[in-house]
Amino acid sequence: MTEIKALLLKHESLCLRPYQDTEGKCTIGVGRNLTDTGISTEEAMFLLANDIERVTNEAKTFPWFDQLSEPRKVAILDMLFNLGLTKFCGFKKMIKAIEVQDFDTAANEMLDSDWAREVSDRAVELAGMMLKS
Repeated sequence: MTEIKALLLKHESLCLRPYQDTEGKCTIGVGRNLTDTGISTEEAMFLLANDIERVTNEAKTFPWFDQLSEPRKVAILDMLFNLGLTKFCGFKKMIKAIEVQDFDTAANEMLDSDWAREVSDRAVELAGMMLKS
């Protein structure tokens, strides 16, 4: 296996971002043709676990995160996953409200946003979780 792995790395290269191969197929990694092959459920769950770990580490940069109830933590993680850290940080009033444990205002700030209008039911569910202690 080591020999084929080395040969494929040599011939295909390693690309950590999607690209179009010579046939116009969306490809990633070491020549993985996503257009035709996709990924397995196991691979998707592996990626998800890595993404959850990443957003959890991002969330822990906020001093208030560890003090939140589990539903509130999950809501924050879901937002970070969906928005990315930069856009999440744009919710300044929501973040300020969470800092002072004003979860009604935090939920309202979540709902009064372009993001909420884009994701509708998701925002309503997460705002509801923000209200749970």
